[in-house]
Amino acid sequence: MAAMGAEAYVKSPLPRVYPLAITINDVPYEVSVGADETLYDLLRNRFSLTSVKKGCDGTGECGACTVTLDGKAVNSCLVLAVRADGKKVLTVEGLSSGDELHPLQRAFLEHGAVQCGFCTPGMIMSAIGLLNEIRTPTRDDIKETIQGNLCRCTGYVKILNAIDYVIQENIKGIENA
Repeated sequence: MAAMGAEAYVKSPLPRVYPLAITINDVPYEVSVGADETLYDLLRNRFSLTSVKKGCDGTGECGACTVTLDGKAVNSCLVLAVRADGKKVLTVEGLSSGDELHPLQRAFLEHGAVQCGFCTPGMIMSAIGLLNEIRTPTRDDIKETIQGNLCRCTGYVKILNAIDYVIQENIKGIENA
């Protein structure tokens, strides 16, 4: 029996580009994404959503790229864009209603929880994810939620206070995120 050539063992390559139907900040889109393209790459580089930041070079250690995916907080640098097919993504850009800030955005400003601003969008989106899961989280719940978000400026106390303020005041609109 003749030996088979190496070409007989080569399988058909997987597609390199995939169609994606995604809703970003309440706007539906249909795009093509690469097999290795992350949700971060899609949001930041293709949709110019600058609140989505990368502080850890895509290892998921900083939380600066946090968005919600169907209401759950995720590190967008760790999610392949193809995994977002048919899902809803929310970024900080989608929180405000016209000139009216979301209660968490307003609380961050009023409580001095914004310093350089690099971590702020990820902190806010982590809090949104928490509030989507637990209607009235405790301060310990808040601490646990933001432990994956790095901040080098505020020391976290003002961030905790801002999130806790929104929860304690039960500001209308928080559940709409």
